[in-house]
Amino acid sequence: MDQISPTFVRSLVQDLPKVELHVHLEGSMPAETLFELAGRHRVEGVPDTLEELRDWYAFTDFPHFVEVYLASVRTLREEADFALLTSVVAERLAAQNVRYAEVHVSLYAHLMRGVPSKVVFDGIERARLDAEREHGIRLRWIPDFPADFGVEAAERTVEAVLRDGPPSVVGFGVGGVETPLGQYADVFGRARAAGLASLPHAGEHGGPERIREALDLLGAERIGHGIDVMKDPELVERLVAAQLPVDVSPTSNICTRAVRRIGEHPLPAMLDAGLLVTLNSDDPTMFGSDLSGEYGVAHGLVGAEGLVRLARNGVHASYLGAARRRELLAEIDEVAARHGVSAH
Repeated sequence: MDQISPTFVRSLVQDLPKVELHVHLEGSMPAETLFELAGRHRVEGVPDTLEELRDWYAFTDFPHFVEVYLASVRTLREEADFALLTSVVAERLAAQNVRYAEVHVSLYAHLMRGVPSKVVFDGIERARLDAEREHGIRLRWIPDFPADFGVEAAERTVEAVLRDGPPSVVGFGVGGVETPLGQYADVFGRARAAGLASLPHAGEHGGPERIREALDLLGAERIGHGIDVMKDPELVERLVAAQLPVDVSPTSNICTRAVRRIGEHPLPAMLDAGLLVTLNSDDPTMFGSDLSGEYGVAHGLVGAEGLVRLARNGVHASYLGAARRRELLAEIDEVAARHGVSAH
């Protein structure tokens, strides 16, 4: 079958075992779940009918995205709410043949509303275990805080993680509006000393200097977004030499205006440079995409062999464990061969 035909691309994307390393739990809330939770808690500022809510949910611009994201966060109050959201997200990921995901949790957004971290973790853990039994998908957690909220927010978040975080927490992150990261060096040092990976967002809008800060001051083991690395050839060489992963989300980059149009996205150049790039959906339901959709978008940029490479990169960049990584890589290679695509 022609490797550029829509049928071929859909089949390849569905059959590839996938790993997702940069997806936000709250940004994955479907409109139907938001409607259910908003009704349960009588949350104001949310449309009264599901049809109106679906229209309101459609991405228009970044300020509107923030409005929807914050409304979604406000509906999460009890352990059952977090369990419901996690269950829905896990089921949707599993339907895309995602076998493993490291999911960002906006922990500080809940702490600042008075929701105890134990409520958050108990809810997502209950659903994580259920999802593994029911769908075979493995989920791990990356609690984070927004960079523009300051050191107090960061300290409250790391303290909550170290006190209440389950073993399924694999990393600690920072997102939000990109600001200088040096102020968070001590906080990330505490997280790393406890065995958590440093997994900050950096270099989507803030330039390569944010990536350098993430590496030098936060000890970053993986860079969220990181597309601005291409503005600094020396930094590219550094990441290539270290094979330090960069998690890229093309649709998100377009929606946030980090990239003007998909044809200008640096993904092909990043792969050509030898960077260990992974493909991710970021905030899928709010940006109108999902991981399978991102693979479809990426096919137009890097072709079928590029998709297989991205799938393999995701496995390499994960904290899945060596044995399971080997199994998934072998399965990816088998799927690629079955579709007539070179895996290397």
